[in-house]
Amino acid sequence: MKESDVKKRASLAESKRVQKLRSEIARLRGAYHTKDSPVVADDVYDSLNRELKSLIEKYPEFDDLNAPENRVGGKPLDKFEKVKHEIKMFSIGNVFSDEELFAWEKRNLKLLQRSDLKSSKRSDLKLDYFCELKLDGLAVSLVYENGKFIRGVFMRKNVLKKLNERNKKEDKPLFANSRNAAAGSLRQLDPKLAKERHLDFSPYEIVQIKGKNWEKQIEKHSQKHEILKKIGFVVDEHSRKFSSSKDIPSFINEISKIREGLPFGIDGVVINIDDTNIFKSLGVVGKDPRGIIAYKYPAERATTIVKDIKINVGRTGVLTPLAIFSPTSVAGSMVSKATLHNTDQIGRLDLRIGDTVVIEKAGDVIPKVVEVLTHMRMGKEKKFKMVEKCPVCGGKVQKKEIGSPVRKISSGLTLLGVPSGTHTVQKSYELANPSVAYYCTNPKCSAKDERFLEHFVSAFEIYELGPKILRRFKDEGLITDAADIFTLTREDIAPLERFGKKSAENIIKEIKLKKKIPFSKFLCALGILHVGEETARDLAVNFITLDKLAEAEFEEINEIENIGPAVSESVYDYFRNKNNLLFIKKLLKNGVVIKKVGKIKENKFTGLIFVLTGTLSQMSRELAKEKIISLGGKVSSSVSKNTSYIVAGEESGSKLKNAQKLGIKIINEKEFLDIL
Repeated sequence: MKESDVKKRASLAESKRVQKLRSEIARLRGAYHTKDSPVVADDVYDSLNRELKSLIEKYPEFDDLNAPENRVGGKPLDKFEKVKHEIKMFSIGNVFSDEELFAWEKRNLKLLQRSDLKSSKRSDLKLDYFCELKLDGLAVSLVYENGKFIRGVFMRKNVLKKLNERNKKEDKPLFANSRNAAAGSLRQLDPKLAKERHLDFSPYEIVQIKGKNWEKQIEKHSQKHEILKKIGFVVDEHSRKFSSSKDIPSFINEISKIREGLPFGIDGVVINIDDTNIFKSLGVVGKDPRGIIAYKYPAERATTIVKDIKINVGRTGVLTPLAIFSPTSVAGSMVSKATLHNTDQIGRLDLRIGDTVVIEKAGDVIPKVVEVLTHMRMGKEKKFKMVEKCPVCGGKVQKKEIGSPVRKISSGLTLLGVPSGTHTVQKSYELANPSVAYYCTNPKCSAKDERFLEHFVSAFEIYELGPKILRRFKDEGLITDAADIFTLTREDIAPLERFGKKSAENIIKEIKLKKKIPFSKFLCALGILHVGEETARDLAVNFITLDKLAEAEFEEINEIENIGPAVSESVYDYFRNKNNLLFIKKLLKNGVVIKKVGKIKENKFTGLIFVLTGTLSQMSRELAKEKIISLGGKVSSSVSKNTSYIVAGEESGSKLKNAQKLGIKIINEKEFLDIL
């Protein structure tokens, strides 16, 4: 096969992709600009646009000045009188990272060195920048007797809230965001209706002042802002001037921390070259002036093409389909796979291999596919079919409806105080959200063993034992199950290649420290189906000891608040399985000690959810969790809109940023100790 043939085929595929992207972008632009009724989030539109841009950069023959992506705005509505802009309105290009920002500056400097602008012929040319917030609004051009202004029209968040509350009462459609509400308000044929919407506007540019030599008098973009302020306009108070681009990222990060608390919506920071002469000399590329760029915050959503759907085998044997795609940037990190949960979810999405999809990654959450862009289909997409054999061990795969209406329970074990005798109980119940799951039925599946070991050491917080080390110990015959971890010795580990005495000592030291474990964490470590950290805490608080939980009937478990029939069935069945009870007995024999559950002293934290992040100096995070639970509160491992407080210690990470974004109340360690 000739290399040229390969290129031709690849180029044809890319050509079809470009056509599809242009068609979809044109459709989305029409909905956004003309109808003020976007059908996808801005993140999704930006992602498609970026893909198209990268393809055009790769294949310049695809560039077309008349294409939708090179036009500003949308088609004017026929109901309004058409007016030609005296000064052309442009769009603003986007960057999404510090690297892209610096690359934009580098391109401009290279262009300026080649230009005829006298002031730019120095080899030491240095650019000053003026940064301002990128309002989530509608750009308009207004003419006044003494000048002409382009300004951002926007709607404050509290006004949007009131407008949507009124629309809800009147059974009218709700606005998705301030931008849509502002744009829709301006397009009202009745000016009285537009007035009722309480729009605000903030000018960000003086385009022209009619008079002699005005451009010579105003040579800086920052000067324009000062003039606008003196005239009486409300301009962005957060704007700042920088003499070096290296200082801009810290400003962008600073704004991101207060973003959610602003009275208006923003989706980034606009960076202008402050010198208006240099700005003008750089000119325009397509629809974007080269001297201005918008730095957009990391998108929580992005688009990508599903190349394959693979199967992951979990610790309980459940088969989870994963969407596989090329590395894609979302929420500030690169991802190449996303969970599809189960076949029901694939069916609901109507997802096929080859589809263009929207992926979402909010905060610490695992990426997931949330939408399929069916308009992007080429006709060669393939439907997914669940495997009949486990992809790891080849074991038979069984289909099971989670929480079937009829259940049979058998018991006849004497371990841990479970009464002897065998009986069968028929229980009938309905699940609120029944779903189908597929399981590997092979009890000796290596994938199940590996996932369980990883889960187990994570619950016990034995951080020295990562997946590779666990696999090595199992391959070397040092452990057959998780209970064997607690009988390991320095002499077992030290002789292994790449370990040595010091490494072995560190591992054994941590294992010994973690032998004593709270009841809730012990339950979580067992890997009982449907039992995570929160459910384990609920079970521990209600049953106090392992024996009491092991003896509990289905009805007793099911009566606990927040625990439904599927969880109750899973817990009940777990403690009626002989192998499970033998495993627990082995853990206790090997030195694991279950801490007694402290009774809830008072209910001052009832209904409150805490998230701990960073390092606490006055107490361990484990002790902090116990204190919260003892006062009736709950501790979550991730931030969500339901979080009540985030307790921020030193070196707090992404959880703190997510809390700031969601407007969650943040308290430091001292404030936390004060409310205990």
